[in-house]
Amino acid sequence: MIRPFFGFTMRNVLITGGSRGIGRAMVEAFAGAGYRVYFLYRQNSEAALSVETSTGAVGIKADVRDAKAVKDAFERIQSECGGVDVLINNAAVSSFALLQDVSEEEWQRVMDTNCGGVYRCSKQVIPQMLSRDGGVIINISSMWGQVGASMEVHYSASKAAIIGFTKALAKELGPSNIRCNCIAPGVIDTEMNAMLDEEILLSLAEETPLGRIGRPQEIASLALYLASDAASFITGQIIGANGGFVI
Repeated sequence: MIRPFFGFTMRNVLITGGSRGIGRAMVEAFAGAGYRVYFLYRQNSEAALSVETSTGAVGIKADVRDAKAVKDAFERIQSECGGVDVLINNAAVSSFALLQDVSEEEWQRVMDTNCGGVYRCSKQVIPQMLSRDGGVIINISSMWGQVGASMEVHYSASKAAIIGFTKALAKELGPSNIRCNCIAPGVIDTEMNAMLDEEILLSLAEETPLGRIGRPQEIASLALYLASDAASFITGQIIGANGGFVI
């Protein structure tokens, strides 16, 4: 028997790191598609307010490294609309340094945000999805988690961990009608990459078969597809959106 995925007129989505970059693009895309959208942000209240005003989404200030703040956010959503149907684990930090120069504190900051946040949010959402007989978890990794990046060992390791996390969780949750997939973006035109100088960005674009840098909206469109019933037989997959940089 084929199980229907959702039986709700409105689906509820939570996007972490939703105040800027890829996260903001996903908030805009899901709001535009008729979802009830919540998003987490760490500290930029001004940016969060801008997103709320332009999309009607609800921002919740919560650092994904803080287990209590994450728990409180999920409990709030549960009380307001019955729970989360789609979770997108997007919150992340980047860091550039030779490994020999990476401090214990910096290693922990990157790993605890990029990996720990995925763990904490997924752990909180699973009971809600089980009670609703299905759901979707989408994790945002990076092509550097697939192939590694010089001077980004700690970042690459954190994003590689998300790939393994996705595959294992998909096997664990599949029998409960919960799908778990991963998007591995290439170089995208975001604030995170704005620190790269123009020469480096040009070089990366030239290395990309499609000959350009990606747009946040392109990642958002892929996430919207993976959350939809059109992708109802897709789980445990790592989907590259990198213009052919990694083939």
